Amino acid sequence: MTNPRTEPKGSTTQRLWMMAALLAAAGAGACAKSHAAPAPAPRTPTTGPSRDANPINPRLLRRFKPIAQTTAPPATNPDMIALGHLLFFEPRLSRGGTISCNSCHDLRKFGVDHRATSVGEKGQHGRRNAPTVYNAAEHLAQFWDGRARTIEEQATGPILNPIEMAATREGVEAALRGVGEYRERFHKAFPEDAEPVTLVNVGRAIGAFERQLTTKSRWDDYLAGQGNALSEEEIHGLRVFLEVGCMGCHTGPQVGASMFQVVGFVEPWPNQKDLGRYEITKIPADRMMFKVPTLKNITQTAPYFHDGSGVDLPSAIRTMGRHQLGLELSDVEVSAIVAFFGALEGRLPSTYIVPPRLPGAGESKKKG
Repeated sequence: MTNPRTEPKGSTTQRLWMMAALLAAAGAGACAKSHAAPAPAPRTPTTGPSRDANPINPRLLRRFKPIAQTTAPPATNPDMIALGHLLFFEPRLSRGGTISCNSCHDLRKFGVDHRATSVGEKGQHGRRNAPTVYNAAEHLAQFWDGRARTIEEQATGPILNPIEMAATREGVEAALRGVGEYRERFHKAFPEDAEPVTLVNVGRAIGAFERQLTTKSRWDDYLAGQGNALSEEEIHGLRVFLEVGCMGCHTGPQVGASMFQVVGFVEPWPNQKDLGRYEITKIPADRMMFKVPTLKNITQTAPYFHDGSGVDLPSAIRTMGRHQLGLELSDVEVSAIVAFFGALEGRLPSTYIVPPRLPGAGESKKKG
């Protein structure tokens, strides 16, 4: 079968592959239905962990084995990484000088701000939830609609967005060139450039830094062969996760973020104002199509979904069961899946989460 990662985004082959993947996995515990399907039927509670005697099928676990997905090799230039660390926390990248990347993607809060939608320039709110930046370099694409292929491309988007940081290319470059230490750091990070202080290089530096923002969890240890890395309760939750069909979309090394999918695949999504990838591609099949979010660190990144409507993990799981799988999940099943998600929580890279001393406070004379 054709690999969707080699196909153009929004292609018919990719969409058919995604639907086939969902239907195949959902068949393990649920039948996919059309949008006209009747209300989901209640499920008989799944047996608790003390009754789980059989091991997890290793063929299913292969769906989660780490594979290389990055679209560019991780930056090894320490000067570029160090510069990106500063720029990630730099509020002078915004028009008003008050908003940084870390404002919406707080590294001490697992890369989110715990708001349904983030607050930008002049108190404006965007319409989509700010996803975590941890492990983002391994995603299929960036933004909920996948409009940026790499994190380097993504990094400059919020800077120029009038609702978010509301800056201009000229304004950002003038602000940074007005700080002596930044000029020196850009020259060290990009020695081949005659004029290294550019918005493009800002994105390259922030991307180099974000590629270091990875987390390793007990789930990763389990996949690596440490069978005792997960508790009995978590393994039971994994079994429920597999049986009800969550694996159809949440697969791969990030337990998601490897495909686009229609939100409201079985039952239409309540909020139909945001049409997802359709707004980028104008392809009818892309209506309500969004990037499947990663489940890494999901216990720490509420609220959930592209519109931030999932206030907590149990309700978000029930919502996914109904709208994506056509299932009314029981309390026992929901609790089991929540327990499994705890094993996906990783350790934050302490080197990077502490805000650094920013160069030349008060030196820059920003224009625009």
